[in-house]
Amino acid sequence: MPEEKQEKKAETQKEQKPKGKEIRYIVRIATKDLDGNMPIYRALAKIKGIGIRMAKNIAIVFEKEDKIAFDSKLGLLPEELDKKLEDIVLNPEKHGIPIWSLNKQKETETGENKHLVMADLDFGLRKDLQRLNLIKSYRGLRHSWGLTVRGQRTKSTHRGKGGVVGVMKKDARIAMGDSGKKTEKKESK
Repeated sequence: MPEEKQEKKAETQKEQKPKGKEIRYIVRIATKDLDGNMPIYRALAKIKGIGIRMAKNIAIVFEKEDKIAFDSKLGLLPEELDKKLEDIVLNPEKHGIPIWSLNKQKETETGENKHLVMADLDFGLRKDLQRLNLIKSYRGLRHSWGLTVRGQRTKSTHRGKGGVVGVMKKDARIAMGDSGKKTEKKESK
């Protein structure tokens, strides 16, 4: 009985592989190694700076331009189309992807719309935080101090970066060497 299941499993795996095409298990796009067994749109979401919605937009544009289904496996693409897919990932606005899905709209320095991925995204974020800190904005200062930026409460949470907030318990004070009682200093003459 178990042998029959293994034979059926082997047959279904043979059927899933297209004839004459080998699957590439690792596909490199935008300096990131992606899993070739995943559908195109899910694999693209593994690139830093591309969410699932942007990945689906890119895959649909790729489908329109090259007539390859957006949910086909990434590893089954011919190697020539990797450059085409990478061009869509790096320059989505040139291929008709809507501006609202880009992650850098109306950039402060140039005023143009961009979509940053991988190391460029990290560099851009660091540059933005430096600019906010330089102009001494509230957000910039809070970032530099390592505090919360968006109005969260800090009395009971976010204590990982700073000291303890609040009143010390009696047992903790005793353990630290303080008796907890006020001591009076005697004046010597």
